[in-house]
Amino acid sequence: HKRHQLLVGFAAETGDPLPEAERKLKQKCLDLIVANDVTQPGAGFGTETNQVTLIYRNGVRECWPLISKEEVAMRLLDRIKGLLCRMC
Repeated sequence: HKRHQLLVGFAAETGDPLPEAERKLKQKCLDLIVANDVTQPGAGFGTETNQVTLIYRNGVRECWPLISKEEVAMRLLDRIKGLLCRMC
C-alpha cells in the first residue's frame, strides 16, 4: 500500500545472499535491496569494510568491491537520491 515512498531493504546472509535478497525484494515490494554475505573476509559485522550487491526492482544488479562501510553508505545515499528523483 505504499504511495510516494521508496522502500530499501537489507539482506545480510551467510553464503550466497542473492536468492534470499531477491525473495525479500519481491515479498516486501521493495524498490532496492542491499545484499551481502556476512561470512566473507572483511565484510559483515565487526569490520570497517563491506562488499555488497544492490538489486533494483527492475532486476538490475550492481556489485561493489570491498570498500569502507562509510563509502557503502555514501554510494547508497547517491543511489537512493537518484531513485527519488525519478519518482518526482
